[in-house]
Amino acid sequence: MAPGGGVCKEVFESHPTFANYDIIKPKVEKNSTPVNSVTGVGGKHGMPLSNSVHELLVCPICSSLMYRPIHQCPNGHTLCSNCKIRVHNCCPTCRLDLGNIRCLALERVAALLELPCRYQNLGCQDVFPYYSKLKHEQNCRLRPYNCPYAGSECSVTGDIQILVGHLKDDHKVDMHDGCTFNHRYVKSDPHEVENATWMLTIFNCFGRQFCLHFEAFKLGTTPVYIAFLRFMGEDFEAKKFSYALEVGAYGRKLIWQGVPRSIRDCHRKVRDSQDGLMIPRNLALFFSGGDSQELKLRIAGRIWKEK
Repeated sequence: MAPGGGVCKEVFESHPTFANYDIIKPKVEKNSTPVNSVTGVGGKHGMPLSNSVHELLVCPICSSLMYRPIHQCPNGHTLCSNCKIRVHNCCPTCRLDLGNIRCLALERVAALLELPCRYQNLGCQDVFPYYSKLKHEQNCRLRPYNCPYAGSECSVTGDIQILVGHLKDDHKVDMHDGCTFNHRYVKSDPHEVENATWMLTIFNCFGRQFCLHFEAFKLGTTPVYIAFLRFMGEDFEAKKFSYALEVGAYGRKLIWQGVPRSIRDCHRKVRDSQDGLMIPRNLALFFSGGDSQELKLRIAGRIWKEK
């Protein structure tokens, strides 16, 4: 037994999933770089990623590249920090207690490397130091967009044109041309809030696409309604536009003016930040006729481009 190592057979008896990693199908974690997508690139301050070095930096459990802290057991077997938790601090190769040993030498080797962006095939030609690459990829402007449809957990990603076709064909979203709109929202039970994502409409104007959301949700324990606009593109492009929304009846009116958020910001993030036209339920019912029997709201709006 290696010094400081403890045998942990009981872990593998109670967690047989980790008993034989030769037969486990590798799972690539989110925001990690798959093995087959990494290419060696030389640089002024870096060194090429040869196959042998590449293999050393691949976690033997999840098959993703390892980032600091890289862990090792007393026998020198390495793995990433996420998998260290998964295997309950027990080395999957020799079954010794992992302890808290870091592989500093491998971390230093990684710091000398330069790698291309994982979205190289989508047009990003930038090359980054090993430890900067992951941060860049999380914000790369050429990374695919997530589907902006909020009514389901949709996993489809792609560029804007792919998502526009997907929203039209798969989610049956209404598509409209023009920069002004007047939508009527009706709900038979105004007291039902859960699962009340009612509408997503796509507007084509200025050669770009905008998503109009309208839904009910609870702000604390209080039911409210919100309408807001998202831009199908990057945040710096979204800031070139403004929009206004209004709802009212019986001589009263609520008006909202703001800047559309990029679809890089998820639907829930925008909704929970209250960045849109907020309508308290008692006012929504008043606009609907005041009888609390049915919700009938008409929301008008327009989109314009800032000079």
